[in-house]
Amino acid sequence: MLHRERTEENERLILSERACLSADSRGRARPEEQEALRTCFQRDVDRIIHSKAFRRLKHKTQVFLRPEGDHYRTRMTHTLEVDRIARTIARGLRLNEDLTEAAALGHDLGHTPFGHAGERILNQVLPGGFRHNEQSLRVVDLLEKDGDGLNLTYEVRRGILCHTGKDRAETLEGQILRYADRIAYINADIDDAIRGEIIYPMDIPLYLKQLLGFTYSQRINTLTCDVIAASEGQDQICQTPEIAEAMEELRQFMFEYVYRNPRAKGEEGKAQDMLLRLFEYYDGHADELPSEFQEIREKEGKERAVADYIAGMTDSYAVAKYGELFLPAAWTVK
Repeated sequence: MLHRERTEENERLILSERACLSADSRGRARPEEQEALRTCFQRDVDRIIHSKAFRRLKHKTQVFLRPEGDHYRTRMTHTLEVDRIARTIARGLRLNEDLTEAAALGHDLGHTPFGHAGERILNQVLPGGFRHNEQSLRVVDLLEKDGDGLNLTYEVRRGILCHTGKDRAETLEGQILRYADRIAYINADIDDAIRGEIIYPMDIPLYLKQLLGFTYSQRINTLTCDVIAASEGQDQICQTPEIAEAMEELRQFMFEYVYRNPRAKGEEGKAQDMLLRLFEYYDGHADELPSEFQEIREKEGKERAVADYIAGMTDSYAVAKYGELFLPAAWTVK
């Protein structure tokens, strides 16, 4: 028996009847032969981790734009935190951790430079709008590997797409992402905001701390355990009403005190202006787009190609490209 087959047999013996088994995957858009060692979902995990888009996450904003401190989150550290929370929930419910991990690692691959500030600009200028979850799917389907995409399994692709928005993933593993993402970013953003002295621990309403926990780790544990307890034996992933209401109140607290706070977000306008000027420049000079975006330009139009190019930029690359195009270079004599 091959190693992959042993793993698939172990899944049948150990995992919940509600789990999505690797052997039961609906497969890939382009069929591939199974390999001896890894299951289809394990292969997807590796494809995402080894992708260029995943590496770029380390230089993309989570909440605070280009922070100078060593300990603030980036889009990559957020992704890893989502992964750990999602896998813990999957393990607690005896669901497929490999499927859960692949969707978690891929869920933000389509995020723009400067976080949601960049997403809002591209949503304004791209005909049909721009949403980062749809762009994440576009990255794995088309943009990676010089237009071939990663050819991920159906279940992983649906988990990536449905981690936000109205659509719901068919698998419980895919549904976990919506909750793991919120648990991760709300609490990590609180941690970063306290570190940056945007808020202080005493600012968080006392009743929320009493219910969810007084520390970062206590809140993560409370919220994660609640999802497991509420979802046990259910046909969908959920929270208890009390904890769901408290997490939403904590999220609204963050909007009021952090996400809309000029001290935390005061530079976002500059970042948005910069991305808008980059979009306008390449929209008018589409011939200067890198070669891998020229085919997209021909098939889907120049606006789509420009949006793909800008969405893939890191914060630092966007700043450097803006300087190259719009700021005078120093004059030197050689």
